Amino acid sequence: MLIGPNGSGKTTLINVVSGFYKPDEGKVMFNGKDITGFPPHKVFKLGLVRTFQIPSPFIKLTVLENLLLAHPDNPGETFLKAPFRKTWVKEEEEAVEKAFKLLKILELSDLWDQPSNELSGGQLKLLEMGRALMTGANMILMDEPASGVNPALAHRLFSHLVKIKNELGVTFLIVEHRLEVATKYVDYVYAMVQGKVVSKGSAEEVLTDPNVIEGYLGG
Repeated sequence: MLIGPNGSGKTTLINVVSGFYKPDEGKVMFNGKDITGFPPHKVFKLGLVRTFQIPSPFIKLTVLENLLLAHPDNPGETFLKAPFRKTWVKEEEEAVEKAFKLLKILELSDLWDQPSNELSGGQLKLLEMGRALMTGANMILMDEPASGVNPALAHRLFSHLVKIKNELGVTFLIVEHRLEVATKYVDYVYAMVQGKVVSKGSAEEVLTDPNVIEGYLGG
């Protein structure tokens, strides 16, 4: 998890890692590969995916359809392969199976045929998470996933993240301000102040670090 006061550079860092910004110096490494300056679509194809603070689903599509659209390389949607159903039907069936597996993990199974514009704010956050997972991501960057949701749902969101990490082996880098919730679930914490990492370690180590107390928690 990445924490820090407003303006410390957290979202800028996420934008650099995900390819939305190009760094002035330094390197971005992912799975041993130098991806410095890669555009977002190339970063995405490597399995490094980000979500945004405000979910933006296709509101007229159902929950299931939103997940299926996120599945990469749907052969049945291509102009040349669409007429030859036998060449792609198995892959399409596997995509549907994967989507329902994720819906079960996210506790959205009962809403699979519901239009996404009818979901609550918390359910939209879960759908956004599901869309990222449908891409085959092995690391997801999340910007304040608990923002704007009540404490009970915030705990539920982080419980889902832990479950996904354990069951699917996905790594999360999370920017979050709600420390009273997030620190109960994360393995490792980085604290940024004025564009620099001033502390790192377990949640307890970081939150008791004098540099963090002075620069972030108010002294």
